[in-house]
Amino acid sequence: MDVEQITEELYGLKPGEFVAARDAYVAEARRAKDGVAAKEIAALRKPALAAWAANRLARERRQEAQRFLTLGERLREAHRTLDAERLRAASREQHRLVTALARTAAELAREAGQPVSETVVHEVEQTLHGVLAHQDVAELWSRGRLTKVPEAAVGFTAIAPEETALSQVPTGQRPEPKPKPTNEPDREATHRRSVERARAAAEDADAEVARREQELEEAQRQRQAATAEAEEAAAEVGRLETGLREARQTRLDSQRAASTAGKAVTTAERDLQQARRAAQRAARTVERLEQGGS
Repeated sequence: MDVEQITEELYGLKPGEFVAARDAYVAEARRAKDGVAAKEIAALRKPALAAWAANRLARERRQEAQRFLTLGERLREAHRTLDAERLRAASREQHRLVTALARTAAELAREAGQPVSETVVHEVEQTLHGVLAHQDVAELWSRGRLTKVPEAAVGFTAIAPEETALSQVPTGQRPEPKPKPTNEPDREATHRRSVERARAAAEDADAEVARREQELEEAQRQRQAATAEAEEAAAEVGRLETGLREARQTRLDSQRAASTAGKAVTTAERDLQQARRAAQRAARTVERLEQGGS
């Protein structure tokens, strides 16, 4: 079986269609005695709704996806080299594109018959930020095969270009920072921490849901495999029981036939002896008659 082609097909389906189609291919591979393909296909994970919507964007909008991937390369390079100017320009483009592409993904999902909520749209945005920040996420997304929303790219966009530029200036030559209102930093920091805690809690909850879904899928696969094995074993037992009954009947028929043949042999031997005695008597009678006539 062509596992690559099957994988491409499965990740093009809606999430609600994924498990049944995957399990059908697993069963087909097992019937074909292709254990390697069955194992590889069974390992494929159903994508979360936001991941599926982001995948659909990568599949349906190839040119836009390629431009976005190029932006990610520029951003990652700017962070690695602390290039403030490139980072500033790429960051401006990042926020504009992420918002626009997330809305496009939501529209594509609706056209496919799978409307998504605002919460899922925000998760798509988080996924796209992950595509920009992480090379491995970008590679999976470019192939339309993400299965979960990546972790928030903490710190990836938080580096201010001005601070990046200042970090390259000797300490004694840096300008003094401008003072901020007394209470403003505290409020901002408290709000930022609250948002981060809420996001972390939401991510943990999503991760737990994903883990439980995977456990359920695995249990369902194991049950399906066990049921199939039990059915095959029952069928084999049935075939063996039928063969045993037929063998016993054949043995019984053979025993009866042997008994009948034995009786026939006994009767034939008795009849033969009687015929021989009758022949002897007839011969003696002929002999007496011949002697009397002479």
